[in-house]
Parts: sequence; structure tokens; C-alpha cells
Amino acid sequence: MSTENEGTAAPTPPAAPSAPPVPVAAPTPDPAPASAQPVPGAEQTQQLPPTPAGPPAYAQPQDQPPAYGNTQPQPPADAPTAYGAEGWPPPPPAVPAYGGQGGHGGGWGTPLHTDGAPQPKPKGRGGLVAAVLAAALLAGGIGGGVGYWAAQRGDEASGSTTITASTPKDVKREPGSVAGLAASALPSVVTIEASAGDGEGGTGTGFVYDEQGHILTNNHVVASAANGGKLSATFSNGKKYDAEVIGRAQGYDVAVLKLKNPPAGLKPLALGDSDKVAVGDSTIAIGAPFGLSNTVTTGIVSAKNRPVASGDGSGGKNSYMSALQTDASINPGNSGGPLLDGRGAVIGINSAIQSAGNGGFGGGQAGSIGLGFAIPINQAKNVADSLIKTGKPVYPVISVSVDLQAKTDGAKISEQGAAANELVDPNGPAGKAGLKPGDVITEFGGRQVDSGPTLISLIWTYKPGDTVKLTYLRDGKPTTVDITLGSRVGDK
Repeated sequence: MSTENEGTAAPTPPAAPSAPPVPVAAPTPDPAPASAQPVPGAEQTQQLPPTPAGPPAYAQPQDQPPAYGNTQPQPPADAPTAYGAEGWPPPPPAVPAYGGQGGHGGGWGTPLHTDGAPQPKPKGRGGLVAAVLAAALLAGGIGGGVGYWAAQRGDEASGSTTITASTPKDVKREPGSVAGLAASALPSVVTIEASAGDGEGGTGTGFVYDEQGHILTNNHVVASAANGGKLSATFSNGKKYDAEVIGRAQGYDVAVLKLKNPPAGLKPLALGDSDKVAVGDSTIAIGAPFGLSNTVTTGIVSAKNRPVASGDGSGGKNSYMSALQTDASINPGNSGGPLLDGRGAVIGINSAIQSAGNGGFGGGQAGSIGLGFAIPINQAKNVADSLIKTGKPVYPVISVSVDLQAKTDGAKISEQGAAANELVDPNGPAGKAGLKPGDVITEFGGRQVDSGPTLISLIWTYKPGDTVKLTYLRDGKPTTVDITLGSRVGDK
């Protein structure tokens, strides 16, 4: 049986073409973090995990899978009262609530840790309380010190002069400024809450795709609620609507929801052209990192066509993309949110981050290190239109099984694990072009191929029926052929 674009390492028979291969585990970071290096041919990333239902925990053990809310440690029985009878210091501010049960990891869906390990269940909200308290005490200490210094200076000084800056009556912001673009886009961005029947779930992001109430997001944001779970979408004005899954594509990591009772006057975000994006272009990311809805961050396009294989953290199948890379700060909870260009048009869907294995504040869930990856909107639009029309994704394929563990500079067609006609379908695009088991594909569409994941991510930037030039090596001799891509409907 042909596994088309995907496949597994020999001698195990490759998985069906529609089932992406298991992600390659990233090595433990060294002083120069190995996790920052691409997996052979693809960045080993963590899909932005859905934000957990409770507030994030900022203090977690090092080298552990992301925990979405550690319980607060209890003080010893003889510890002094935190807030004394005299009423000082005042209690810390109340912990914000980010929604009820569920939360897609921090804001995107439940994604992948670099080792592919599943995320642990949320346990509570103590972590945020501790962080808020620490901040309050720090601020109080600094304030007291500054106040004392100012008093001493006042006693010694003969006088003082206060200069007050004049404040304009009306602060005008240009429509093309970051503030103007954010104000225009935010009403069309939603925070998605997904929960399974057992209460598991998370928080992610999505945006209005059309006036009929379709919402575009990541598959990993809604996967937990796809079969009998519950979905809702909350707009920036606080209004919340129930939603349902119209279709999802695991391999592309794209999903389309529909609001059950959409409000009138929905404003879809304008879609840009991701093929025309240039490195250095400005970017704006909008989402709900760690459950903090309506968060706006900025950066640039730091790379294009970045081969990325990302998992959902459950040990399941990978998703593949030839991604836009950005240094705009994105974190768990941003998954599914729009990446805008300097005009406010959507150029990508924020989907994954590279993690250095340090969640900050002593460890815990991974956060932004300036390496975020977005699905190019041109590809996402093709997938979304197919899902809205048929409810199923369509994948372009060449009908071969790729050895993802091969130590070669290219994508090697598997030689073991199945019959030759299952490793290369003789009636498929590659078989008709003369490729055989053991051939190493080195170029596809004029772009270098350095691994199996890179080949898959490149193939999926095309459509079924497209004719593409492919170069392969056999016994060290290169051959270039034209192949017409086949198709596969649905995930397997």
C-alpha cells in the first residue's frame, strides 16, 4: 500500500499517505541549545499549546512537560500571617479568570513539546498567585525606597521645581500605525475555548473568515472538542458564541469552525498574499497567549519557506508546513491567530514555536524565544475552502513512502518494510516518472530537499494536478523529471 508523501522509517511499513509521520524527538538543549537546530530537514517545534483553563503557572520544575497550573505550595503551620492584622501589606490583586474549563495550553491548541510528550493536566491556579504576589512585594519595596530617598532629598533641598508636560486634547493615531491596525483587526479575532467530554481542553485563537460566520484556526486548537466536545468563540467585546467544527485537516494543522448563531455585521479579516512576503517585512501577531485574550505583539518576517514538522503533544501524527518564521512574540494560546503584515492583511496562521526548553520563572511551559512559525495564508486558504465545501482536506501526493530516519542529504524512498509496489505506487506520479525504492529526492520545484519532512512540507505547498520538476539521485547520478501531483482526500 502506498504511503504517498509520508511513510515511516524502514523496516516498519510506512503509514498511510494521509497520516503524517511521528515527529522526530529533539535532543536535550546544550549550552548552545540543540533544540534551536532544525530537525533533519524540518524545525522540530512545539505547536502552541492551548492555554489551560486556569491561569498559567510561572514556576515549574525544569525539564518537565508543560504544566498548565501547578498547585500553590502550602506554608508551614507556624509561618507568619501573610497579610497582618494591621492590614499591611495589602493583599495582592485578584487573580484574573481566563475562562472556565479547558484552555488550549496557553493559548494555541495542545501542542507539541520538543520531545513529543503529552502535556500534563492542569492542577490549579496557585502559580499565578505566587507570581502576582512576588511582583506586588517587589513593587512595594522599590516604592518605599524611592519614597525615602525623595524625602531625604526634600529635606536637604532649598526648593523644587515641577515641570508638567502638556497633554494634547486628542491623541490621533494613523490608521496604518500598529495601534490603528490592531484596533481595526481585534473585533474580527476570537478566543476559542475547546473542551472534550471529560473536561480536557484548552484555549486558542481564531479569526473571522467570511460573513457567514466561519472561523479559521488550527486543528490542534479544536481537536480535543472535535468529537462530542464543546466549542465557543469570544469576541474582543466580550460576546461569546457557541461554535461547531465544519472540517479539519490534521496534516496541514488547519480547521474551520462555524458560529451556531453568528451576529450580524461580521467583518472578515483581509487576506494578503504570502507568496509576496519578504524577509524583513513587519508583522503583527494577535492572540490569547496563556489565556490573555486580545494580546498584540509585533516583529518582522525573519525567514520564509522554513520546513517545520510540529506535533500536538499527544504522541500522535505530525503536521507539516513550509512556514513563515517571525520574531513577533507568540506563546501557547496564540495558536490559530492571525499574523498580519504592515497593511493589516493576514499573511499566516500562527501555529508553532521553537522552544529552548525553558519556560521562564524557573522552568515550566515553554514560551517565546523569538522563533515562531505560521502557516502561509495562501496554503491555509486553499485548505479552508476545501473544508467549507466538502468537510474534508485534499492533499497533493507523489505516492511514495519516505524513509524519515535515513541519514542522507535528501529524501530517501524507503527500500524495506513493504513490497516495492507499496513503497512506490507504479500508477502514482513518482512511479510513472520512473522513481524506485532507494532513490534519493534532492530537489522539488527548484528548491533543495534535505530530508523527508522537507519534501512533505514542499509537496503540500502545491495543489493536486500541478506539474512540478523533481530531481533524484540513483547510484550517485542525478535525474530530473516532471511529475503531475496526485491527490488524497481526508486524513487517515
